[in-house]
Amino acid sequence: MSGEGPAGALAPNWGKVIDHTMCIGCHACTTACKSENDVPLSVTRTYVKYVDVGHFPETRRAFQVTRCNQCEDAPCVTACPTSAMYQRPDGIVDFDKRACIGCKACIAACPYDAIFINPEDHSAEKCNFCAHRLDIGLEPACVVVCPTQAILVGDLNDPTTRVARIVGRSPVTVRRPEKGTRPKLFYRGAHQATLDPLAATRPPNGSYMWSEQPGGAHAIGAGVPGNGNSSAAAILAYDVSHKAPWDFRVSLYTWTKSIAAGAYLVPLMLLLLGAVSLDGALWTRMAPILGLAFLGVTGALLIWDLEHPMRFYYIFTRGQPKSWLVRGAWVIGGYGTLLVGHVAAEVLAVRGVMSALAIAGAPLAAMTAMYTAYLFAQAKARDLWQNPLLPPHFLVQAFLAGAAALVVFAGRYEPHAALALQWTLAASCAVHLLLTLGEITMTHPTAHARLAVRTMTHGKYAAWFWSGLVLALMGVFAPALGVVAAAAALIGLLAHEHAYVQAGQSVPLA
Repeated sequence: MSGEGPAGALAPNWGKVIDHTMCIGCHACTTACKSENDVPLSVTRTYVKYVDVGHFPETRRAFQVTRCNQCEDAPCVTACPTSAMYQRPDGIVDFDKRACIGCKACIAACPYDAIFINPEDHSAEKCNFCAHRLDIGLEPACVVVCPTQAILVGDLNDPTTRVARIVGRSPVTVRRPEKGTRPKLFYRGAHQATLDPLAATRPPNGSYMWSEQPGGAHAIGAGVPGNGNSSAAAILAYDVSHKAPWDFRVSLYTWTKSIAAGAYLVPLMLLLLGAVSLDGALWTRMAPILGLAFLGVTGALLIWDLEHPMRFYYIFTRGQPKSWLVRGAWVIGGYGTLLVGHVAAEVLAVRGVMSALAIAGAPLAAMTAMYTAYLFAQAKARDLWQNPLLPPHFLVQAFLAGAAALVVFAGRYEPHAALALQWTLAASCAVHLLLTLGEITMTHPTAHARLAVRTMTHGKYAAWFWSGLVLALMGVFAPALGVVAAAAALIGLLAHEHAYVQAGQSVPLA
């Protein structure tokens, strides 16, 4: 093996160097990887990106061999709910397709867009250093076929290996070091226009060398405004298609979950304020039934979004507790159990139990509203979602959604509560608008976050975003319209959720 040597007492720690002073962009690594690992068409474990830098005739073509970065602190491993993505003792981040439920959390977490769903078996996969070859003493397929020896693999713990010598003595760089993942894929002589996914301008209409990429709503980079932040003239000449991992079902899930949590939180708050009675229909029947109904829809959406929906129970039977998908499932399960108990107490006419249930119900409902913020925060790739105000914003959205949904029924079942619900709707809509306007007017710390905000407010999700704000204004200034204002607020919140979730995934990462 290239750079092989005695590792001493330390266990192997595999790393890789891509020497772009030697790379000729021949794509031999891509084809060898596909052949060795049976990678189907339309997806790749590794590929070579082309960027043309300069103005004719003073131009050059820069290459970047793009693949999994084998991070020492791998966010995909932390985010995976079933340990389908795991780290071996030798540092290789590998995957177990038998454990994968296809939740796509690993894709959202990867700052390098290196993971994909295999269209044939519907499980997540990526480059794994050809671990099956390393285990029997062979080099990875891409290393074997590279005609210029631009790809090197070796033990970073062994100073005699060529990889360790290059990393220790030569100027090398990694992609997106600010993410703190400590990648073990090192680039030598790579151009910044390839390392930074936003540096090169993307060609119009998805027309690349040798290919045209789809520009639909789910394609990353399609319709992203102002994409190109390099002071040098640079245009992306060849790339592969990338898709956002989470579609409209995740946008819809955040909305239904807000209603499920808010349907309990709002009556509980009004009960504590003395605005509704302990034995009124709002608290005894509407809160638990509405919460339970929308919690059921939320669970159905989450299962529908899985590539392996029949494996959904793996989240409970083999759950990896660091994943917020698992923690969220525990929270939702606890909240659902509480709502069932609340309904049972009403049916059995033991309303005294409801006060005790409310002690546990308040934190469970609040965490049901907020845990998605922590789930989004585990998506290290998405800078828009790294917002410390996101948990309270989701809580405010739950109050908005709960109040709006209850207004629809309060007129029939508990008319005297309608005014309190309308004021709750107006207040929560106002706070939601303030938090949203703060999000889009503040200076964001990264180019990725700024571009995501621009895509949300001036790009292809602008119509969703601004219509959501306008409809929320009805909840602020016209709550007396009752059902009309409530419906407008709910539709506006759904539009906002869709714009926020999809714009956060729209920025190119590779």
